[in-house]
Amino acid sequence: MALKVELRPHERIIVGNCVITNTDQRARLLIDGDNVPILRERDILTPETADTPAKLVYLAVQLMYISPDPQTQHGTYFNLVRDIVTAVPSAWPIIEGINNNILNGDLYRALKDARKLIAYEEKLRSQFEATHPKTEAAKDDVSSAA
Repeated sequence: MALKVELRPHERIIVGNCVITNTDQRARLLIDGDNVPILRERDILTPETADTPAKLVYLAVQLMYISPDPQTQHGTYFNLVRDIVTAVPSAWPIIEGINNNILNGDLYRALKDARKLIAYEEKLRSQFEATHPKTEAAKDDVSSAA
């Protein structure tokens, strides 16, 4: 079954190990193939945008997904999730889902679960910031340090 993908002008997509960039007009593609990794630009993280522990996990899973040899990223991935579970044990159910999908070879579903980990991390950060507002003195210290 072919996958229908519509690209906005200048949008990029990864198909296999190729990056395809659309021209200045909308385009519709039909992609037919078995087990070909496909990622739209909005689902791609780069090392520069992976600026939190959960986003680094997503990046490791993303690299597994597009790699011809996903096991090369396993060490990095498992080190990252070990650190997260140590710091935030409540994240374990989400990480367990990611792990199961990786072990079953369903890396696309592992990516979707890694998005849940990012959302959970953002929720925890928001809760922390709501209960620990920065004081004016702390803001001034940060401003003067810069």
